[in-house]
Amino acid sequence: MSVLDNFDEWKGYLAKRISQAESMGMSQDSIALAATKVGDFLAESVEPQNREEQLLKEMWVNSNEQEQQAIANALVKMLDNNR
Repeated sequence: MSVLDNFDEWKGYLAKRISQAESMGMSQDSIALAATKVGDFLAESVEPQNREEQLLKEMWVNSNEQEQQAIANALVKMLDNNR
């Protein structure tokens, strides 16, 4: 079973990666930039496994760079708040 199969597992996985990045001293801006790059990769290379991921992909591919950065920032903030 992949972390992409279940949205809550996916969020938990990403939250752990954010915690690791923070413990290594990465700034929020660096984390958000990495999240943007991950968003690009996921949108181009990974098939969504559930409705939430499909929504995120559709939002991502229909957004400009500034909007994608906002989506990435919102996801990082959501995951930070849920820890």
